[in-house]
Amino acid sequence: MITAILIAFPFLAALLMLVVPASKTKPVALAATLVQACITAWVIYLFDIYEKESLLANMQFILREEWINSLGISFFIGLDGISLLMVILTNFLLPLIVLSTWNKEIARPGLFYFLMLFMQSALVGVFVSLDAFLYYIFWELALIPIYFIVLLWGGENRIKITFKFFIYTLFGSLLMLAGIIWLYLQTSDGSFGIDSFYAVMLDSTAQRWIFWAFFIAYAIKIPLLPFHSWQPDTYTTAPNAGTMLLSGIMLKMGIYSILRWVLPIVPFAVDAYTDVVLYMAVGGIIYASWIALSQNDLKRLFAWSSIAHVGLITAGLFTLSRTGFQGALIQMIAHGVNVVGLFFVAEVILQRRNTSLISALGGIRTKAPVFASVFMIITFASIALPLTNGFIGEFLLLNSLYEYSYMFAAFAGLTVIFGAVYMLRAYKNTMLGEDSTEGFADLSMSEKLVFFPIVGLILFFGIYPQFIFNLTDESVKYLLEEIANHMALNY
Repeated sequence: MITAILIAFPFLAALLMLVVPASKTKPVALAATLVQACITAWVIYLFDIYEKESLLANMQFILREEWINSLGISFFIGLDGISLLMVILTNFLLPLIVLSTWNKEIARPGLFYFLMLFMQSALVGVFVSLDAFLYYIFWELALIPIYFIVLLWGGENRIKITFKFFIYTLFGSLLMLAGIIWLYLQTSDGSFGIDSFYAVMLDSTAQRWIFWAFFIAYAIKIPLLPFHSWQPDTYTTAPNAGTMLLSGIMLKMGIYSILRWVLPIVPFAVDAYTDVVLYMAVGGIIYASWIALSQNDLKRLFAWSSIAHVGLITAGLFTLSRTGFQGALIQMIAHGVNVVGLFFVAEVILQRRNTSLISALGGIRTKAPVFASVFMIITFASIALPLTNGFIGEFLLLNSLYEYSYMFAAFAGLTVIFGAVYMLRAYKNTMLGEDSTEGFADLSMSEKLVFFPIVGLILFFGIYPQFIFNLTDESVKYLLEEIANHMALNY
């Protein structure tokens, strides 16, 4: 029942936003996200991390109610360590994203926060769904709010950019839907349940088709080269809260879904196409990092940097190793926290200086030392300095790639070098150098309430990543066993 509450509460809070007076929408939206975070904390407390023997045994807080009996569709939800980790990321970042809008005037605030909370409900639904049809519904519902957030509150050329984003994601979603329906038709019990999908034994040809039907949808969402061209423009044009939702949480839908809905179902195809995916992921790392080196706008720099980081996460997944899986899960949390911090840095500068162009900035540290210190810590986390959250995941991912192929590891490792160059140079040119900060105020209280928890999470997961290991280890072991068993049967 508590899993259903995680979905239902933000949805009901979203409806409340439509009737709350405009002057009260921010505090009510913040209160709703804080309550949702408290519910999530209670779930963490109740969660059993000890070893289980099967997929459904790994799932806790299961709710399975018949929905459309004639089609084998049920309201089937539950949590294992991997999905709980994604719920934690979603529900702990949302209060910070709402707080990031505290000092900003927003037209039609009721509609804006309705879309944010509705999106939170749908995101949780994606991560807890164990029925493929239900999962697809939540996947689509999570996309609708961000279309309108970008379209209604975005910047220049928002209509053209939103249309491009819509076409990309619609194409991927339709491919995934076709794959889901085809898999449903192969189940022995005529069910969309994930346990039925895992039990389907497909020949190698069928697996290859299903792999691409799912993978293209997820590659667009992540995004991977060559499906990335919607991302920099959308991230730059979206209002900052929308960019945070896209980069901090929504792209994790794609990575999570590969882990949940691709690797255990079509492992033969995964094995056949691993090198193809690694070329896409590692090529994206190098390409995005190279483009980032030439960026003069902070938001576009952080957008290209994000492509490089998620490319490394995807590459680690396709090594099909425990190290790669754990590294990907840790890095998803680290990336979500860090990228929200980086885009809020860009927002703070934009609000004070009416520009995010690096060439127009400098010397901010002299007037805003607290802000400069926070930006420095987030920068260090982004370039994976030891004792920050970015270090552990990146180390594990590169190690898993080295065990698979030293060549892929060598090229993927360039992200560390390039990342240090463009991030440290951006910090130097904005925070240090010639003073151009007349009237630049240091952080307000609401801004500190966003940045200080981010810094705390950076240090906490950098020093104590064992929390994530403990939470996800049994689920990771089960997935690897499921993949190995399917591979043995297919070979």
